[in-house]
Amino acid sequence: MSDTLGTDPADGRQSQGTPGAGDAAASAPPAPPRAAAPRRRGRARTRLEIAVLSAPAIVTFLAFVILPVALAAYYGFYRWKGYGDPTDWVGLNNYKLILTDPAFHDVLWHNGVILLLSLVLQGPVAIALALLLNRKIRGRSAIRVLIFVPYIVSEIIVGIGWGLILQSNGAANDLLQRIGLGSLEADWIADPDLALWTLMAIITWKYIGFAVILMLAGLQSIPDEIFEAAQIDGASYWQIQRRITLPLLAPTIRIWAFLSIIGSLQLFDLVYIIWGPYVSGTTGTSTMAIYMLAQGRNAGNYGYGSAVAVVMFLISLVVALIYQRFVLRRDLRGAVTEGTV
Repeated sequence: MSDTLGTDPADGRQSQGTPGAGDAAASAPPAPPRAAAPRRRGRARTRLEIAVLSAPAIVTFLAFVILPVALAAYYGFYRWKGYGDPTDWVGLNNYKLILTDPAFHDVLWHNGVILLLSLVLQGPVAIALALLLNRKIRGRSAIRVLIFVPYIVSEIIVGIGWGLILQSNGAANDLLQRIGLGSLEADWIADPDLALWTLMAIITWKYIGFAVILMLAGLQSIPDEIFEAAQIDGASYWQIQRRITLPLLAPTIRIWAFLSIIGSLQLFDLVYIIWGPYVSGTTGTSTMAIYMLAQGRNAGNYGYGSAVAVVMFLISLVVALIYQRFVLRRDLRGAVTEGTV
């Protein structure tokens, strides 16, 4: 006790502790915070939740996208009949034949024309209809439904229906004759000068509803206060659309254009149902997917068809990456949030 509690001989007061003990206690480092461990546990739990929730989608993507592409790339190196193990190795000959085949060049050109016309025809029409339907007009809901209905109708029904209507003795020519426009009758499906435009008209009728719905969603996300402020400043209707609406609608337009581009490169259903794999080649409506079917399964050479599928995949992938790099970059950059996990 003499070390810790003593009496000062000068004034009799007790001194607490040894000299310097208080200074040492005051200068001791503070205890480390104990919140680091719960924070680490929270991050681990978040990562586990992300892994569990995304696992089904990842497994599905690997099983139904990556694996078929890998198998197609493997079979593309063989001359294969579609059954048994492939044994007739041809290496890169299938891919060389694809790239040098004039027929493939034609179908690639057709896909490019369809892509360009889809953007040129559907985009302005969809924006105009969306601007119209975004205003308070009588029957707006009914018009929206009528525009969107063709998109949800099956491609088989659309193809069969338009195929019957546009035959040389179909309803379209009969209507023209009845209203006194018999001189405009044509073979809308078999005429090479008209077949591609016929296809574009059907595609526009079928998919314009999807574009309009996207544009309407983009328009309704723009605050009304911006338009009201522009009107107060004296801006006309067309100035508002050109200077405010279109710039703010640009992200939606870019997303729609991306979806339209990928769909145009993979077009198959309508062409196959209306024209078939052989007539489409003579009318100028054949696509890469139709070429793959005709030269692959129908010709009994599944190895070559697999190689065509790989080429289609690579073309779509390159186009998607280029579009993302130069067009969608600003949208994707704004959508990424760092430091949340």
